[in-house]
Amino acid sequence: MDALYTAVATATHGRDGRAVTSDGKLDLQLAVPAEMGGSGQGTNPEQLFAAGYAACFASALGLVGRRAGLDLSEAAVTGEVGIGKQGEGFALAVVLRVELPDSVDESTGRDLLEQAHQVCPYSNATRGNIPVELVVE
Repeated sequence: MDALYTAVATATHGRDGRAVTSDGKLDLQLAVPAEMGGSGQGTNPEQLFAAGYAACFASALGLVGRRAGLDLSEAAVTGEVGIGKQGEGFALAVVLRVELPDSVDESTGRDLLEQAHQVCPYSNATRGNIPVELVVE
């Protein structure tokens, strides 16, 4: 793969630290969620992954929509990233909830989501590694 762009971010002190991108546009306090026994006083890797995956999937959906002659610019993608124990470690699971324009019927919407799932880089990275559920809202 020839990278068109490379994002660079540095995290210090793990889940109770800070994450900063090399260009300084992202500078976040990190904290373990209260549900996992932390303070919850910052963002966490799962929120960042959910936001990134949702944005990337929305772009992939726009691409497949344009290829099909459909305007999906008003579609909204909500990413849910769950974390839980698995064996001795932890695992992730993702649900992508997609709200499509009213002009797109459910069957067409399901087909578009499947197509987007094939071209989205996040989907390609996670395929076979973690469960990803696609939901048409």
